[in-house]
Amino acid sequence: MLLPSIQDLYLSRTRKRAGKIITDPSHPGHRLFDPLPSGRRSLANNNIKALPRDLFIDLDSFIELDLRGNAFECDCRAKWLMTWLKNTNATVSDVVCAGPEDMKGKRLNDMTSLQNECVSTGQSIVGCKSVIIENEVFVIVAQLFGGSHIYKFDDDQSRFNKFQDIEVSKIFSKAGLSTLYKWNDNGFYSYQSLHEWYRDTNVEFLDLDGKAHLILASRSQVPVIYQWSRSNQKFILQGEIPNMEDVVVVKHFRIKEELYLAMTRYIGDSKVLRWGTKQFAEIQALPSRGSMILQPFSFKERYYLALGSDYTFSQIYLWDEDHKIFDRFKEVYIQAPRSFTVVSTDRRDFIFSSSFKGNTQIFEHIIIDLSL
Repeated sequence: MLLPSIQDLYLSRTRKRAGKIITDPSHPGHRLFDPLPSGRRSLANNNIKALPRDLFIDLDSFIELDLRGNAFECDCRAKWLMTWLKNTNATVSDVVCAGPEDMKGKRLNDMTSLQNECVSTGQSIVGCKSVIIENEVFVIVAQLFGGSHIYKFDDDQSRFNKFQDIEVSKIFSKAGLSTLYKWNDNGFYSYQSLHEWYRDTNVEFLDLDGKAHLILASRSQVPVIYQWSRSNQKFILQGEIPNMEDVVVVKHFRIKEELYLAMTRYIGDSKVLRWGTKQFAEIQALPSRGSMILQPFSFKERYYLALGSDYTFSQIYLWDEDHKIFDRFKEVYIQAPRSFTVVSTDRRDFIFSSSFKGNTQIFEHIIIDLSL
């Protein structure tokens, strides 16, 4: 089943909120959907502190908007409105800030940034994952210190708010238990302990011959494989991947229905494995020194591996279909890269590289036709 894109999900939820406002006469934004003569719309004198994000996205073009006489809080909830004011062609009244204290009396119309951008910082974050559950967006943040947390996106405030705490000892970590959590409509709860006291660093979920599997990477032993048991309703230890000590991260990917694993190793060679007859077999070793990530990705039927390095240039490899291996394609300098994330729009493709020591870097994938 294909999941909806973030953009489609966002537009669907925005339209749903607009529909609720239209049918709720008590909502302060209800009057906005009833145009006044001459294309004017008014939300004046409603003591409004914040408007739902992108409230105007489905409205027909209007000429004038009156927002006077309200009590807007010019914090992160107003960030989208500040941007909209800069781009709209409509004539909009002064939007005067009633708070926070240091913003009182200022005009949102004149601002280009807000002091409170609602950016939260963590303590020694080692993992961050977004998930969509029942059309709600969550971000799971794993930390070494200060506890790990789950955040849920709040549409009205246009920010992520803390939704749930997770015990530090019950995530994949250098001590304690690697633990599987299950969603129960109200939150996540501990469902199954998988791996005790093995300094696990990463877990990868994949479909193997039509069955759900987990691969756990560890700094103290070779990666182990768990298979889902329908009868027991839990993951059962199935086996291990031999001769692969000190694996930091495991990533799976497919090339024309063939299943592969990218095994990142900080010391020694990182490895590429292919699924064969009931086992994974090594097909290529990639020299790596100080590598924390070997990330597979693809653009327009071209398959790549990005091998990060803490000590030298990171390497980009390109799949050679004839020889069935990856060839060195390009090197890039990134300070201590920790992840490579693909971001694609309708016409352009990018890869974001996060850094442990420097700035996140963005690269664009471009194909040039030299035959012209």
